[in-house]
Amino acid sequence: MKYSIGIDIGGSNTRVALVDENMNLIERIQFRTNPDDPQETLEKIREVIQGFDKDIVGIGVSCPGPLNLKTGYIINTPNLNESWWTFSIPETITKMTGLPCYLENDANLAALAEAVVGDGKDKDFVQFLTVSTGLGSGQVVHKEIVNGAHGFAHEVANCILWRNGPSHGRLSPGAVEAICSGTAITKRARKAGLDVAHAGEVNDLAVQGDETAAEIMDDAKEYLANMIATLIAVTDPEIVILGGSVAMKIDGFVKDVEDRVKVKVFPPVDQYVDVRPSSLSEDSGLLGAAYLAFSKAGK
Repeated sequence: MKYSIGIDIGGSNTRVALVDENMNLIERIQFRTNPDDPQETLEKIREVIQGFDKDIVGIGVSCPGPLNLKTGYIINTPNLNESWWTFSIPETITKMTGLPCYLENDANLAALAEAVVGDGKDKDFVQFLTVSTGLGSGQVVHKEIVNGAHGFAHEVANCILWRNGPSHGRLSPGAVEAICSGTAITKRARKAGLDVAHAGEVNDLAVQGDETAAEIMDDAKEYLANMIATLIAVTDPEIVILGGSVAMKIDGFVKDVEDRVKVKVFPPVDQYVDVRPSSLSEDSGLLGAAYLAFSKAGK
């Protein structure tokens, strides 16, 4: 039996998983990411991998973008400090372990997992979006990630949908992530005077009849539906899968978004609209990373 390693480097935690060639996740180990010292985090990764003692063909790494996929560098990300930027993660891991290592955007790898072992496994054109702390996107065609000419395909977070709309971090005002992400929903609610800790609480207030909360949630669903309808118009996927805490934990969120998308696309496209929640757990990035390593190794 051959194995690969899937790694998910996040701002808070790093997870390392051993996955077999049938895409079964055999073992998973988690530890705190050092956001200031990539060398320390990668050294812990090396120790975990060497502890597996299996026939490993390669390593895939999931990391928040945007990334320079040609050099293996993080360009910038709010989740990891500048010491991580322009630090070649795959090159360093290969030197440490002797194994080929491949870096990819976390949303792209989650999309790949959806296309290989999730609800998109029988589809050729799979679109994925994660609606959580941020808003990420990835598309997989014939089990291959669509990267574009420079590796930035489907970096949709900064797509501007609302003139003079909400701003968030380094995003342009009116960007989709500044309207639809969990962080943006919470930020808008607090700015409006609501005492909330996360997007789920904003939704609870909306259900209870709070007009301000209802408007914020309606905006989130409406503009996300606009984004999805635009992606459908441009790329014509067979399925659109939504992951992330906002999509997965807020009751009825995905169905409401799907209903909105259906009335935004042209007939006869509406009959092909299929928006559904992810059937995978939070391990989708690990599974996608492991599959990437297998595919690069020719397994």
